[in-house]
Amino acid sequence: MCTSCQTVSRRAFLGGALTLPLWHGGRGAGLVEPCLRLPVQGVAVTLDACPGHFDERIANPLLACNIPATIFVTATWMRWNPDGLALLKSRPDLFALENHGARHIPPVLGAAPIYGLAPAGTLDAIRTEVLDGAAAITAATGKRPTWYRAAAGIYSPAAIPAIEALGFKIAGYSLNSDEGASLPARTVAARIAAAKNGDVIEGHINQPKRDSGAGIAAGLKALHEAGTRFIRLDQLPATIDVTV
Repeated sequence: MCTSCQTVSRRAFLGGALTLPLWHGGRGAGLVEPCLRLPVQGVAVTLDACPGHFDERIANPLLACNIPATIFVTATWMRWNPDGLALLKSRPDLFALENHGARHIPPVLGAAPIYGLAPAGTLDAIRTEVLDGAAAITAATGKRPTWYRAAAGIYSPAAIPAIEALGFKIAGYSLNSDEGASLPARTVAARIAAAKNGDVIEGHINQPKRDSGAGIAAGLKALHEAGTRFIRLDQLPATIDVTV
């Protein structure tokens, strides 16, 4: 789930829907949230840069500890954060920039909002969101991304083969560290520190004013100190299993 650009978390929504009348719909029936695990030893750090800002509290330990990470950027985030983008681009040995869409629109059919986000609605609109996001990354880096992660991490089943047909692998995850940047630092740190071999960690690097970012930083430091091997998604074999 990637809802960190929203003012209300998924956890708050699910726990208090009756008090949040402006939020209509959550995950939705028949939708899928793919799970991805590594086929090799190690842990993958994946961070979503939804529309928002740049959390240096997370970037700093990644740099200091030489922890490789896959950053899923939206075209909107790149426009809003030129300095953050420049920093990520300056360390291609550490950071791989992958596709989080052009405008952070969930690849979901129909009109029902997904955790407050308006869905793409049609397969054509999904393709536009994915391809425009990829084009923005290519323009910024000179390299076409090969992975795509949905806004909110949620897909209509028909969207997955449509996106794969465009040449992208679906970036699920096995460990949701921050629930859309909504959890307290202590909880986030404990979740990340408990990562096991094969886990793909998901978190957010676009909310520097939220407590969860401090937890991501602390959890990553704990994994580093424990001697964890870190792997970027672009370093994986060409054929891997994505469990839906």
